[in-house]
Amino acid sequence: MSDHRDRGVVWLGAPSFPDAARGALKDTQLRANLKRATATIRDKRLAVASELDDWEQLRDAGAAIKRRTSRHLDRYLVQLEASVTAAGGIVHWAADAAEANRIVTELVLATGEREVVKVKSMATQEIGLNEHLTEAGINAYETDLAELIVQLGDDRPSHILVPAIHRNRTEIRDLFAAEMRHWGRPAPEGLTDEPADLAEAARRHLRSRFLTAKVAVSGANFAVADTGTVVVVESEGNGRMCLTLPETLITVMGLEKVVPTWSDLEVFLQLLPRSSTGERMNPYTSTWTGTTDGDGPRTFHLVLLDNGRTDTLADRVGRQALACIRCSACLNVCPVFERTGGHAYGSVYPGPIGAVLTPQLVGVENAASLPFASTLCGACYDACPVKIDIPEVLVHLRAEVVESGTGGAEAPAMRAAAAVLGSPRLLGAAQKAAALGGRALARHGRIGRLPGPLRGWSDTRDTPVPPAESFRTWWRKNREGER
Repeated sequence: MSDHRDRGVVWLGAPSFPDAARGALKDTQLRANLKRATATIRDKRLAVASELDDWEQLRDAGAAIKRRTSRHLDRYLVQLEASVTAAGGIVHWAADAAEANRIVTELVLATGEREVVKVKSMATQEIGLNEHLTEAGINAYETDLAELIVQLGDDRPSHILVPAIHRNRTEIRDLFAAEMRHWGRPAPEGLTDEPADLAEAARRHLRSRFLTAKVAVSGANFAVADTGTVVVVESEGNGRMCLTLPETLITVMGLEKVVPTWSDLEVFLQLLPRSSTGERMNPYTSTWTGTTDGDGPRTFHLVLLDNGRTDTLADRVGRQALACIRCSACLNVCPVFERTGGHAYGSVYPGPIGAVLTPQLVGVENAASLPFASTLCGACYDACPVKIDIPEVLVHLRAEVVESGTGGAEAPAMRAAAAVLGSPRLLGAAQKAAALGGRALARHGRIGRLPGPLRGWSDTRDTPVPPAESFRTWWRKNREGER
């Protein structure tokens, strides 16, 4: 098994989630931005999903396709390689982030170019490609509006679908006015914070990049094994410009993005837009198969990225996370994400899916707090278009954290709870002690501040007074003799 430390996953997991979340909760503007944006997307998703009588059947179909593909992933990947090669493309295999970065950098340098335009890509963020290209003297320009905002602000994405969700439009206007001139065409004088004006400023800023770039780097939403077709879906048209105008196209794709056939793709092209943007279909769905003379890039490279995915696939419970189609529906319904934002997760994969995917990519011992970044309310499972049972994976990973002994305060607490719950004698004693202590601390029908480390609970929650008599005691008195 590969060493997680050598994978090069962009993991900024310091401070831990509880510490990072504590700081985020104090940012009232951040919480207001998140609440407004997630509520809007959530309502749109519910409206368009309810239009389909077979929505649940589509979810079942998507889940079944992902399960079948993961069971035979090796076969479908080999088939994809053969199909892409037959269509004129070139396939590269990258075991980890370092190898993927090296491959892409060498491909760009071989063209003689020192600038690339980029389509929004979680995979390239995962491996830190932009930073690696910069070290090699290559400038990478993000063209997605939200990614452009993040890049201009020297910031980090905080959401899978809307990377700049943590900023409001006034903040974006100020950022454009201050920073655009350092990257190319400056923002117009008197720029307002109206969405149309901001979009127009970004369009004018990026236009020269699209028209002059010779190399583009993209991710991929899907790749069809039997035809070698690669698919990118987006809402702005910037991706279409990057995928068609440059002479060389380099796509970095996680191994799990492959689907067997075009009919399988049909299912996901119904699930993804409704679950992500609340649209019936994506405004731009770009598909390409290898290269075609006189149409699109002359050279196409597909980099297939492992970077911990095969290790994740070996976990019978945790492998569910690889079914993710990056729609972000789980983020938009998560009460924890809505209050803390994505930066608190310390990873390019935030929210519930990040809490189960990141620990498996970087090693659970290196992200021990993330499986606990959830209330286990189950809203993420209800919203997931491919029915990933995120709560099940969270509990599974929590057990791994406890067993590894790297879970900080959570690990000894879980071990103590397991010992108490596993012993009727200890459980009875604990219930008696809690009842006595709780009543001693009670004021006006509720417990105020708990002592010691338990203050972290009582400082943010109303703690009820334990009953004078436990259910176990009541049962022994009243019903035990009836058996």
